Amino acid sequence: MAAEIRLFPCLSDNFGYLIHDPATKATASIDAPEAAPIVAALEREGWTLTDILITHHHHDHVGGVAELKQKYKCRVIAPHDKSTKIANADLRTKQGDVLKIGSLLARVLETPGHTLDHVSYVFDNEKTVFAADTLFSIGCGRVFEGTYPMMWDSLLKLRALPDDFKLYCGHEYTASNIKFALTIEPDNPVLKARAEEVRRLREANRPTIPTLLGEEKKANVFLRADEPSVAASVRMKDRSAAEIFGELRERKNKS
Repeated sequence: MAAEIRLFPCLSDNFGYLIHDPATKATASIDAPEAAPIVAALEREGWTLTDILITHHHHDHVGGVAELKQKYKCRVIAPHDKSTKIANADLRTKQGDVLKIGSLLARVLETPGHTLDHVSYVFDNEKTVFAADTLFSIGCGRVFEGTYPMMWDSLLKLRALPDDFKLYCGHEYTASNIKFALTIEPDNPVLKARAEEVRRLREANRPTIPTLLGEEKKANVFLRADEPSVAASVRMKDRSAAEIFGELRERKNKS
């Protein structure tokens, strides 16, 4: 039986996610921006929360943990970096760890940059990655705690996943990401097609997530910092991909 994934809005622009194993009834929440929408989704499905997989310590990803832990007595799995105080963590996880959610397997990728403790959860059998605030659809997270080379390395780890993997990210930022990406690659046909698709989805008040990694590799300028055409667009053709990525992120910060 295939895993079931539910997506729903939390806070102002966060996504909440549940992944459920029908065989064992185990259910994990990816992060916990706030408790109420997660509880509502669980009750709607008739599921019981067994695990919370935390990607990083920012409040808009852990704000609901304490309430959910108290209600469901669920296991809370947090990133490896113990210098970040994440309350109610039962287990700390690091690069290469494989977590069991019932019979589902989640492989941990360390993807620092946005924060130093950021991890992404890869469900290989489900062809799914939860990348939170490292990789967005047509974007990436701001680099608050790490460096641009660190963030570029994290994006390369995610880019190395197969094209048919679905990307689930932390926020509904796709429309604004596209607006910026078109300033760098205005003639990218895949990006222009995605822009039209996203316009239709948002007009219908539907989420732009999930997206396929293969499409992101063609349209997400932050995954394309090593493309000669992108280097030419920002007039940095003799610079390293990490430097070009840094320039792109700086421009996005100011956009």
